[in-house]
Amino acid sequence: MLRGLNHITIAVSDLDRSLRFYTDILGMQGHVRWERGAYLSLGDVWFCLSVDKAAPAQDYSHIAFDIDESDFLPFADKLRTAGVMEWKQNTSEGQSIYFLDPDGHRFEAHSGSLQTRLNSLAQAPYSGLVWL
Repeated sequence: MLRGLNHITIAVSDLDRSLRFYTDILGMQGHVRWERGAYLSLGDVWFCLSVDKAAPAQDYSHIAFDIDESDFLPFADKLRTAGVMEWKQNTSEGQSIYFLDPDGHRFEAHSGSLQTRLNSLAQAPYSGLVWL
């Protein structure tokens, strides 16, 4: 049986640039690096940067990071000060900032949880929403 996420691997075109972004801007913990990759972590999530041809999704696919509401505005300001590109404006419950990494991979920092999202859907359901 699946138990949860094991790790996330992102293809990057420039390992040094990506390491700076993920550690200095996003605050991930670096563990090891080698010629074509690096292992980082964020909380309990193992994150791998792998040098390859980066081909980020052009659809809504993205990875959302959890952030405390009290940390949201300073984090958003840090991204904006660093010139990190935003790819979408938030229209859902909770605070979110949608941003791109140096290769254009799509990410979100979100201050809500599944429960806060479900609570908001009880008040304003999506079109065609069915509770499972």
